[in-house]
Amino acid sequence: MTPRCLSTPPTRVIASAAPTANSNGSPVPNGNEMSLSAAAFKPQVRDALAAYLIAVADDELIIGHRHSEWTGFAPDIESDVALSSIAQEEIGHARLFYERACDLIGGDPDHVAFGRASAEFRNAVLTERPNGDWGYSMVRLFLYDRADHVRLDALASGALRPLADLASTVRREEKYHLMFGEQWLRRLASATEASRGRMQQALDRAWPEALGMFEPVPGQEELGADVVPVALAEQLFQWRQGVIAVLESVGLRLPAAKSVEGMGGRIGRHSDDLGTLLDEMTSVWRSDPQAKW
Repeated sequence: MTPRCLSTPPTRVIASAAPTANSNGSPVPNGNEMSLSAAAFKPQVRDALAAYLIAVADDELIIGHRHSEWTGFAPDIESDVALSSIAQEEIGHARLFYERACDLIGGDPDHVAFGRASAEFRNAVLTERPNGDWGYSMVRLFLYDRADHVRLDALASGALRPLADLASTVRREEKYHLMFGEQWLRRLASATEASRGRMQQALDRAWPEALGMFEPVPGQEELGADVVPVALAEQLFQWRQGVIAVLESVGLRLPAAKSVEGMGGRIGRHSDDLGTLLDEMTSVWRSDPQAKW
């Protein structure tokens, strides 16, 4: 008999004065404060930063929605409450990043979140895949939150204070998401040979698309070290080292996959799964886009 925690669930709906800019367009510090005001950036840098923030927000929104689909169907009440809370926090984090992007380029965060077609989303493909069983969901959560933690570390160490402060705040909540995913990964991979085999299959499936978390957003090269002081290649290295240590400790094998297999999300190349998700997620908003909820 398949354990409930490895069974497939049914689908469930669930500013300030601008400092001057340096030669590459990134702002220079005014004391220890820097602004996300659009006037603080050259246009190409402003647009690149907004696109980057929207990609981060898209990741959080889509993974949060997928987590929410487990509400009422998790293996036990404690995990149900925990994952529902994680889903809520991810969606809240998405709103914060959408708001910062709209500070730069204008617009309404709700419209950015709910009013775009799937090809306009910049989330990693990993986040949009259906949940499958509990084992796959926990593998994905673990891989995603490890990558998100590395990304937030990079942003928190930047000189753009409003963004660094936001990343530091979000990171404190994300720490518990990472703990939850790792605990479940260890539990399922260490239970029985059959359970470990199922987790290896989930890892083999998720790993190539997890590498897509490190696909650059178009224009990201415009962002200076003040904004993202840790290069993507270094972020990928840090993520791999942390992930490999956990996988080896529970007897899981690192899949052989080329990073190109998980690419495309950052340029709007998505699976049909995202379109289906958006149809469901945005149905209420689309019934009256001008409404104030």
